[in-house]
Amino acid sequence: MVLAAGFGARMRPLTDKVPKPLVPLMDRTLIDHVLDRLDAAGVETAVVNVHYLADQIEAHMAARADRGPKTIISDERDLLLDTGGGATKALPLLGEGPFFIHNSDSVWSEGVTPALSHMKRHWNPALMDCLLLLAPLSTSIGYSGRGDFDMEPDGRLSRRGERQVVPFAFAGVSICTAALFEDAPEGPFSLNVLWDRALANDRLFGVRLDGRWMHVGTPEALEEAEASFEHEGA
Repeated sequence: MVLAAGFGARMRPLTDKVPKPLVPLMDRTLIDHVLDRLDAAGVETAVVNVHYLADQIEAHMAARADRGPKTIISDERDLLLDTGGGATKALPLLGEGPFFIHNSDSVWSEGVTPALSHMKRHWNPALMDCLLLLAPLSTSIGYSGRGDFDMEPDGRLSRRGERQVVPFAFAGVSICTAALFEDAPEGPFSLNVLWDRALANDRLFGVRLDGRWMHVGTPEALEEAEASFEHEGA
């Protein structure tokens, strides 16, 4: 699934008339970077949710219909459901899984090991309810926070404490199954609600990105990402 419904408020004025997934980065829109990576990882069908300027995203999906993966729209025009609510609404289209949930603005330059293939190899449903792609703060671009998670050698995660700095930030991609959404709240809610439940059950894991994550949350960060792509390549 590709999460493409949000307003992209921090990216204004670029998103005043264009949805954030259609903001260009180098020679492609942000969502094309995402869909092309999913296609390269063997994903045949991607569910894309829409809300803000939904017609533009639908038209863009139609225009790339001759390229993989096949896209299916999950329509949130009536109510923006946030990340957790949006994924819950899309479950009938996603099936039992496992499936990726991918932010439409999550981009990186690859290292030796392609990130999505790396995640697929590490996915273990016997141990995990959810597997997150994590980026080291030390190599990330456009991120100024204190991190999201610490990670044990076996990949088990713990949240950052209130006054802590931890080494990893969520890079915008996860693998999970429909089981993660059992007894999920109704209406809009964040995926963090379900991650915290998995964390309490010792079933939230992470894998380190072998590459450079680019947090393209603002126009300034987008410029940094473009400079990095020019230097390193996608």
